[in-house]
Amino acid sequence: MKFLNQPPRFLFFTGKGGVGKTSIACAAAIHLSERGKRVLLVSTDPASNVGQVFGIAIGNRITHIPAVPNLAAFEIDPQAAAQAYRDRIVGPVRGILPDAVVSGIEEQLSGACTTEIAAFDEFTALLVDSPQTESYDHIIFDTAPTGHTIRLLQLPGAWSGFLEEGKGNASCLGPLAGLEKQREQYKAAVDALADGKRTRLILVARAQQSTLREVARTHDELATIGIKQQHLVINGIMPASEIADDPLAKAIYDREQKTLLQIPAVLSHLPADTVMLKPFNLVGLDTLRKLLTTAKPDYPIDAEPASGLHEPTLSALVNDIAQDGHGLVMLMGKGGVGKTTIAAAIAVELAHRGLPVHLTTSDPAAHLAETLAGTLTNLTVSRINPEQETERYRQHILESKGAKLDAQGRALLEEDLRSPCTEEIAVFQAFSRIIREAGKKFVVMDTAPTGHTLLLLDATGAYHREVARQMGKAGLHFTTPMMQLQDPKQTKVLIVTLAETTPVLEAANLQNDLRRAGIEPWAWIINSSIAATTVKSSLLRQRAINELREIKTISGQYAQRHALVPLLKDEPTGVDRLLELAAG
Repeated sequence: MKFLNQPPRFLFFTGKGGVGKTSIACAAAIHLSERGKRVLLVSTDPASNVGQVFGIAIGNRITHIPAVPNLAAFEIDPQAAAQAYRDRIVGPVRGILPDAVVSGIEEQLSGACTTEIAAFDEFTALLVDSPQTESYDHIIFDTAPTGHTIRLLQLPGAWSGFLEEGKGNASCLGPLAGLEKQREQYKAAVDALADGKRTRLILVARAQQSTLREVARTHDELATIGIKQQHLVINGIMPASEIADDPLAKAIYDREQKTLLQIPAVLSHLPADTVMLKPFNLVGLDTLRKLLTTAKPDYPIDAEPASGLHEPTLSALVNDIAQDGHGLVMLMGKGGVGKTTIAAAIAVELAHRGLPVHLTTSDPAAHLAETLAGTLTNLTVSRINPEQETERYRQHILESKGAKLDAQGRALLEEDLRSPCTEEIAVFQAFSRIIREAGKKFVVMDTAPTGHTLLLLDATGAYHREVARQMGKAGLHFTTPMMQLQDPKQTKVLIVTLAETTPVLEAANLQNDLRRAGIEPWAWIINSSIAATTVKSSLLRQRAINELREIKTISGQYAQRHALVPLLKDEPTGVDRLLELAAG
């Protein structure tokens, strides 16, 4: 693999959800460790599953992997990081300021913006020389920071006085209070990221147009801020040896090869590697050691999946949803599991039945228009565009608060409003605006991948607590977006997953997080199932056998109700194919 040739100290793996970042990062860590290098593997993903891949509990501390002597891992826990960050800010004033003031500061630090900044604070500490990391030859990051997050590091140092005078906007006053002390650490982190001798970025993708476009955007965004040492890895390619006499395998192969011929121009010049689709689930050391090899995997040629699967269909779920006549239907899950396609299929089928439907997405990488490829009576389509919503919110604040400031104060307010915290508030407001429509029609929402969705729910919860505090004192009746999400009569949450070990475990963790927020998932949808099709390819037959265990686990252990959606020969784009998918 080219990306492992003369590797620098820092290796970052990034890409759209579901492309295999974690598996490839873990495999690379094992590869370097078993060649005598001391390696620290770090996950910065809010929904990390590194521990699941290795089969041990890791968490928010450096943990040695017993079976790989030179390897340790560390999962940055955003919630734990946020608590430590809050303690660092609130601790010095506790007992000095009145309790009511301290409580106000703590509430201000309860949102998703604090969580993001705190996790990033821990991340940057690993990029600078410190006793914690000095003994490691390589530090491998599963999920690199995005350009807009790095923007936090580049904000000016003139905040402290501005914030102390109370001129700033509410988006980041609390969370940013702790940043100034870290400015030197952040500058060193940015320098390390931009140094090609110290840092290499590995863009992981699948041979799919949507994931390659997302990777191309990431390439441009990070190159603009100086991270130019980049490699490309295209994962999960169907081997040519599997396509004889198997129409499904051949269709997948042809589609992938066509996509690779049309790779975005900005990616075509990068050093590139391809990783073939494997017959096994990528969990455990033995399978991870085989992931990056080019040798043909060994699996039983005569493997046959069990026949007679009689699982509920997507059509059965849509029948139940349609009975309500209106409501919010939220699709959640790990990136790359097909939430956008399933959301579109449900929305199209409901609209086809004559019901009014608003299909929307909070995923900045979603491809709804391309999936629909057509129009339908009763169906409106929108996207919560973070850039547009942020600009709308920014202009509102500048026209209100900014009108009272002098030129210097307005300039600093504009700078404050360029932080990711502003985007968090703007997206939440758009989210709240759209879900209010669900009282009169169906609102089908395709959400962002798991970690980002949980941050949005954090914002929803923080808003609910603030409204409850203020309205409760006044004895007034109120309804918040969180209350709507918690009401099963108003909201149905559908968790989308694949019948593979890691996506199922991540979906189960998501379900636990939702339940802690008082939200009970209504159903699970197992998408792109090979076991629900008929295949001849030995590789696909083995993957179908692997799926059966996961399907049984979902139906027997996790889901109140579920549906199984088969992997299709043709991509389900366009209204007709989506209707066919929903009817299956």
